Amino acid sequence: MKASYQKYLLHFKKPSGTSRGILFDKETWFIILEKDSKKGIGECALFRGLSADDRPDYEEKLRWVCENIHLGKSKLLEMLKEFPSIQFGLETAFLSLKGKHPFEIFPSDFVSAQAPIDINGLIWMGSDAEMQDQINRKVAAGFRCIKLKIGAIDFDTELRLLQSIRNHFSPEAIELRVDANGAFSPTDALKKLNQLAALHIHSIEQPVKAGQSNLMASLCANSPLPIALDEELIGVFDKADKLKLLKSIRPQYIILKPALVGGFLGAKEWIDLAESLGIGWWITSALESNIGLNAIAQWTYTLKNTLPQGLGTGELFTNNFDSPLVVTNGKLWNDLSKNWKVPMF
Repeated sequence: MKASYQKYLLHFKKPSGTSRGILFDKETWFIILEKDSKKGIGECALFRGLSADDRPDYEEKLRWVCENIHLGKSKLLEMLKEFPSIQFGLETAFLSLKGKHPFEIFPSDFVSAQAPIDINGLIWMGSDAEMQDQINRKVAAGFRCIKLKIGAIDFDTELRLLQSIRNHFSPEAIELRVDANGAFSPTDALKKLNQLAALHIHSIEQPVKAGQSNLMASLCANSPLPIALDEELIGVFDKADKLKLLKSIRPQYIILKPALVGGFLGAKEWIDLAESLGIGWWITSALESNIGLNAIAQWTYTLKNTLPQGLGTGELFTNNFDSPLVVTNGKLWNDLSKNWKVPMF
């Protein structure tokens, strides 16, 4: 078996705002496997500034993996515990190599275009007018679950945007989720959670910065609004540490990005632990190209989670790869009339 890797820079169609700043580009990497005239590809979706494996030796580790591909999938995944995005890419590449074709990772009714996945419509941070325009377009496009990134502009303005949606759509018509990306301060977090709860928000992701487990536990215990952990899960590699975190914080939900938590195996471990404690969960992408998004979507469908998933990021980039993934009426479909086009593969 031969293995190689390649870097790729995704360009946003429009600079996308988060509480960490404005994103213009997204760096990602691919592992390509070749064996017996077959090829497989997986995306090592590194997220600079967020991934636990955003390290100076990242490319060196990718090179080492390719040079030692003979060690096999299981051994390599075990040795890559501190490189979750490489675990994700490698796991996908081996499944890609094994499939009927390189982009059939988990065969299902989703892959055969017989069933879609419900997803949320994502609203990026911006000015009042920009966010209102995004909201209008998502509603017109048939989304019934909308997620707003908050925390970058004035909170009262964000509340007015949310109130505007509620003035037109009941909680039964439009489910609202918000993602603070850790933007709230310890002193005002609970007050803001109470203000958001009055607007019948489904849940809030990561209201305060990760790593404040006592504060987060207190918020989860006292908030009238369900709290979902996201960044809090990053960098927690051992099963015992995962269980300890969930037991100490007791969130209402956890949100899993396979490229950030150790691929499908790492994410499934989180799911099993969460379910054992009565904690809900859903899956989201982490700004992967369509190659990574395709693998995550196919895996997500097999889990049969009925909540809307966070898989609508495929249309954000100017130079994403042509794929059968399409979003229609708030659902992600695999459209078999469309073909893959990946120049480097």
